Amino acid sequence: MVAREFDVIVIGMGPGGEEIAGRLAKAGLEVAGVESHLVGGECPYYGCIPSKMMIRAGNLLAEAGRVNGMAGRATVSPDWAPVAGRLAGEATDNWNDAVAADRFTGQGGHLFRGTGRIAAPGEVQVGDDLLVARRGIVIATGTAPAVPPVPGLAGTPFWTNREAIRATEVPASLIVLGGGAIGVELAQVFARFGATVTVVEALDRLVPLEEPESSDLLAEVFGAEGIAVRTGVAASQVSHDGATFEVTLGNGEILTGQRLLVATGRRANLAAVGAGAVGIDEKARAVQVDDRMRAAPGVWAIGDIVGKGAFTHMSMYHAGIVIADILGTEHHPAEYHAVPRVTFTDPEIGSVGLTEAQAREQGLDVRIGMTPLPSSTRGWIHKAGNDGFIKLVQDAATGVLAGATSAGPAGGEVLSMLTLAVHARLPAQRLREMIFAYPTFHRAVEAALAGLR
Repeated sequence: MVAREFDVIVIGMGPGGEEIAGRLAKAGLEVAGVESHLVGGECPYYGCIPSKMMIRAGNLLAEAGRVNGMAGRATVSPDWAPVAGRLAGEATDNWNDAVAADRFTGQGGHLFRGTGRIAAPGEVQVGDDLLVARRGIVIATGTAPAVPPVPGLAGTPFWTNREAIRATEVPASLIVLGGGAIGVELAQVFARFGATVTVVEALDRLVPLEEPESSDLLAEVFGAEGIAVRTGVAASQVSHDGATFEVTLGNGEILTGQRLLVATGRRANLAAVGAGAVGIDEKARAVQVDDRMRAAPGVWAIGDIVGKGAFTHMSMYHAGIVIADILGTEHHPAEYHAVPRVTFTDPEIGSVGLTEAQAREQGLDVRIGMTPLPSSTRGWIHKAGNDGFIKLVQDAATGVLAGATSAGPAGGEVLSMLTLAVHARLPAQRLREMIFAYPTFHRAVEAALAGLR
């Protein structure tokens, strides 16, 4: 085994890991980046970017259909070929990470291909190489799709998000296990391109981490688009006969589909990275870190594996904190009271901070302000496809917003002002005093603020 010394070793070159490794290398440190698959991670190849390209294509079909009755007549013929071509070409370069790898090595970094495992404090083994860290190790290995132990599922050609992104044709029928963000986004895309889709969610509603009003809205939209939904029931058996999946639900109902997408969450594998070698509990669901992302002496952890939100923007947020800590520069500590998230369905569901239920569980004196988007001037003008609402959750004791949801045609964009308000702990009264441009979707926030009274 060949031993090589570096200042910092970064295990996992997803968005946050790549950011840390690249910026530290540019700062003059000797950095080893370890990646077992693609430099850049899940987001650019299988997640955020290609999935949103798919969603953009599906939304164009839906928007074209809304011409009827408002601006004339339109006939839409879905064609997956240009979508698949764009995903393989523009989005992923045929799942080739040469550009990202060259970017890192061009910054002075050293890239090691393979699975990195911590062998001892300050030591990482990658194949026949033993990497020794003078300053420390950063764990940025992310998560992988969590496949439930449903009898018969293992060994079948089911999809995760990775296979769905690489689909070269739309299946005639699709069963989706999981009604969280990934499941509902991909369900709507494939339905808009002609697949018969059924979504199965074990909990009692779609997007169960969001407000109940978001779940109700999405269920209503899915019903109107012909997407079948089964909630409060899980798969109890799966089989595949070479052409068709058969999924038996806990209530005895049997579903059949050409394809099966498993979107039941994601899971970290702390044992695979050798976290126990530095005193981290390998059986834990997430790595415990302090507000500087320190997990153990000489060890930092970022992104999905710390359990603060499986988002690219979270790993990038963590990256800035770790870079500053290693370089000894000033930076704010990590805080999580205003974490934003967006489910990119149509309508988009953007939320930040606490839901109403979470706020009440924390013992806050809660006030709610809510307004339907169609009642706003912009919603009325928009008409077709104007489904949505603004919901504000206020801590009455302090007068500030503890959380908010913006659901609608531009839900993720309207969320920006609400994220700022929650992050900065702005008093709701101060928000009432600002000037809201007219007529905009974000002006509906003003009506929701008035409802807090």
